Amino acid sequence: MMTFNEIDQKISTFMERWGILAVRVSFGIIFIWFGILKPMGISAAESLVLATVPWLPVFEGQTWVAIIGWWEVLIGIAFLFPQLIRVAIGLLALQMVGTFMPLLFLPEVTFQPGKIPFGPTMEGQYIIKNLMIISAALVVGGTVRGKISVETPQK
Repeated sequence: MMTFNEIDQKISTFMERWGILAVRVSFGIIFIWFGILKPMGISAAESLVLATVPWLPVFEGQTWVAIIGWWEVLIGIAFLFPQLIRVAIGLLALQMVGTFMPLLFLPEVTFQPGKIPFGPTMEGQYIIKNLMIISAALVVGGTVRGKISVETPQK
């Protein structure tokens, strides 16, 4: 019978071997999936994006929705390839700046009336959860110098 320490070691080894790859693939799936919804016109976030982008120059709101969507698709694709992680994180960093803008510019949409900053709406929660995406990206980014492998684990 295995001891607690042996079981714990096996679980920890499994997590170390597969964790970074799981985060990268998850990023790929989520960013490609949610990103492609925007240019297709079926994103649940479209109204929030449209309400956030009017101050941006050059394009109309719908064009910005499509641009942001394709940007997200690029983020997702880049996370799937270890040699593009730096690109993915750079694109993600720029995208995250825009993602948090509704908290500042649309508090009436992102917070319950009279409950700023402790009572976010569903939209506000959707935005605030991006702190976890940033944290996961920091972990993945910490692997680009080879201290932790970003390649597909060997069995």
